[in-house]
Amino acid sequence: MIVDERILTLFKRNAHHTLTYWSVFFSFGLCIAFLGPTICDLQSQTSSSIDQITWVFFSQQFCLLIGSSVGGVFKRTLFSALSALFVSALIISVIFAIIPLCNNVLLLAVAMAVSGFAMGIIDTIANIQLVTIYQKDSAVFLQALHFFIGFGALVSPLIADPFLSEGGCGNGTGNGTEMMHHVRLMLRHTPILEHNTTQSHHAVEEESIVHYAFWIMALINLPVPIAVLYLMYREQLIPCCPSGTPRLLDKDELAMEHQQGVEGAEEEQKEHEAGGHGDIFSCCQNDNLRGLPVSFFMIHILGGMVLFMTDGIVGAYAGFVYYYGVAPPMSLPPKTAGYLASIFWAAITAGRLLSIPLSYRFQPVRLLMFNLAGAIVTVLMLLIFYTSRIFLFVGTCLCGLFLSSIFPCMLAYTEDILDYQGCATSVLVTSAGMGEMVMQVLVGSIIHTEGSYSFLLCGMIIACIGFIVFIGLMLFHRMHRNYLTGTSKKSAMVEEAATEQDGSAKTVQKESS
Repeated sequence: MIVDERILTLFKRNAHHTLTYWSVFFSFGLCIAFLGPTICDLQSQTSSSIDQITWVFFSQQFCLLIGSSVGGVFKRTLFSALSALFVSALIISVIFAIIPLCNNVLLLAVAMAVSGFAMGIIDTIANIQLVTIYQKDSAVFLQALHFFIGFGALVSPLIADPFLSEGGCGNGTGNGTEMMHHVRLMLRHTPILEHNTTQSHHAVEEESIVHYAFWIMALINLPVPIAVLYLMYREQLIPCCPSGTPRLLDKDELAMEHQQGVEGAEEEQKEHEAGGHGDIFSCCQNDNLRGLPVSFFMIHILGGMVLFMTDGIVGAYAGFVYYYGVAPPMSLPPKTAGYLASIFWAAITAGRLLSIPLSYRFQPVRLLMFNLAGAIVTVLMLLIFYTSRIFLFVGTCLCGLFLSSIFPCMLAYTEDILDYQGCATSVLVTSAGMGEMVMQVLVGSIIHTEGSYSFLLCGMIIACIGFIVFIGLMLFHRMHRNYLTGTSKKSAMVEEAATEQDGSAKTVQKESS
């Protein structure tokens, strides 16, 4: 069997919770991927320039970072966690529905900021809940969780594609796209004024057609908050439910209540919260962090830096591969270039699906090494064959495959190193969101000033830095392992000495009597 009986038993025991957390990550994927292919239509809708519309990416990622940072606050009880997931998933559907009503870039940025905050809460809570449920077996389930991001991100561009306008972006896709559009106009043998009128009318028609894409995505996402609400009903966490319990406890607390009483359950909850799987601010204020070695903190920092780089590449590649495709020297037709984002997210989806059995057979550190090296080689090949249209599609696919499982592998790797006692989940989720936010703005500004070739050059530099930081993380892992080994030996020696002293005391007592 691909997965052993123990893993299947764990899944069956927590199937309803696990499937619900996977479904909310589908919402996350839907929301994160639609901006890339629809950005030209949104630019036309808001009458803005490419430079202005690019800041919509920033508003979404910035609030995603804030949501990721504070999302752990809602994890303290199962009721608060599921309530936050329900509201966040519902907000995403509402945002999809109102995006067509945003007629200026400021309104669009506010809408995307709200959706980003909801996405950040989903990101933190779903990761923390799965790590809490499965502990050392969480790698397989985290891979599946992040597969659903890729699945939602794949569905989003495919839904949008039939409703996209035929032309490229008006301001900023490069002279190549404008020249191609001008040639198409000349071949139709129509006066320029008539073309301008037709083009404007066509843009209006396309704008109204794009509305349907957002409304379809809003409807597709609606079952997700319904699924979360149903889980709350099954767990008897809805206050208005007649069969609801007077106190909202999770399964672990209920088990402790049967064994040790209500006081024991509350004590267990406090100890768990002290473990660090809350929001990042409470992690920093945790008194239990005092006296820990430098390696403990460096594992958090370096793990976060690796994801800052790799998730930054994912965000920048998904956001700007379309512009790289339509700009010289590629000069792809806009419709053809639109498929690049879909291929990228399809590769991420397939890679995360493939990583589920691989994460069971191989250690996360081996998968991380392979994926980081593969990403560097792929971007290097894209730089070498920068004029090849075929390799652009092949390289996009390979890049998505290698980047797909880095986040869940890093999460499982660092949590395992720290024995699930640190703040790794909160730190890594926050760092990944910060990387996407910063890298999209940074790479976008460099492309705007230096040209399209800098897109791949930035990716190469970022990937190499991430690999170097990962080597440092492995070195601190070894230091931390040596520290834990030394601590356990000291504890064993102290115990042995105490046992011998106790035995000597008993012997003396017998002799004296």
